[in-house]
Amino acid sequence: MTSNFNPDAMPTARGAEGRFATLTFEREVAAPLPTLWQAWTAPAARAVWSAPTPSVTVEFLEADTRVGGREVSLCKVEGQPDIRCECGWLALQPGRRSVNYEVVSSEGATLSAALVTADFSGAGERSRLVVTVQLSALAADMEAGYRQGFGAGLDNLAGVAARTMVLERVIRAPRSIVWNTWMNPETLPQWWGPHGFSCRTKRIDLRADGEWVFDMIGPDGTVFPNHHRYHEVRPEERIGYALLWGENGPKHADAWASFEDEGGATRVTLGMVFSTEAEFQTAKGFGAVELGQQTLGKLERFIENR
Repeated sequence: MTSNFNPDAMPTARGAEGRFATLTFEREVAAPLPTLWQAWTAPAARAVWSAPTPSVTVEFLEADTRVGGREVSLCKVEGQPDIRCECGWLALQPGRRSVNYEVVSSEGATLSAALVTADFSGAGERSRLVVTVQLSALAADMEAGYRQGFGAGLDNLAGVAARTMVLERVIRAPRSIVWNTWMNPETLPQWWGPHGFSCRTKRIDLRADGEWVFDMIGPDGTVFPNHHRYHEVRPEERIGYALLWGENGPKHADAWASFEDEGGATRVTLGMVFSTEAEFQTAKGFGAVELGQQTLGKLERFIENR
């Protein structure tokens, strides 16, 4: 799990010999198991909870969450050298277990290497996460930094998972078609939104650093201003974007959509980390899950009818 060494506890000196430790962290999480898994693995969600303290800024340089993929980030604290964290995914068993290596370095010197195993379990609206870190430290104080960083990071994760909404749908079409229907400025506004809603686009640019400024118009004519800002676009794999209340308004969620092959069909996962627990509860209360599923259903029917 990258970025969860705490750079506020920077090592003071390099040791002559490695230091080995096995660290275990456990958390009970108020979220269903599939939601916790998405919060743990989806890059857009990891970017929300990965900084162990407010004084740490995490910049993601690379994120490829699949076996053989890696994640690279810089942990930054004012007045201190950047800490580089490289995570390589070795095993991913959805809802059960992930295994990754992690290498932490600074100014070209390796500070530690670790094997991180995360085990998941749960039922209903509750989940449990057990993380085991087998640490080989090449500098002093790394164990303390890991204890502080992982402890704080997992507290953040539990809070993020509790305000995360995840929707899934298997669409009977190849991934290329689903992707091109979603990421096409002509077709996206035609199907986006629940039953009875339409879109009125002001600007649309579906590229990294692009945006979609539009109004959702309800069946009764009520106008809901929206603004999506795209920060990641990986063709036929995933997109990451921020949801704003109207053009340049306050952010109310960090969102992502991922696309996976499934026996000739495509599994679409749409996730949202709401900015506050209150916004999550409000969205859940007015039926955001059902409305989101309606939106994915409209995507499927649009593809079937083309």
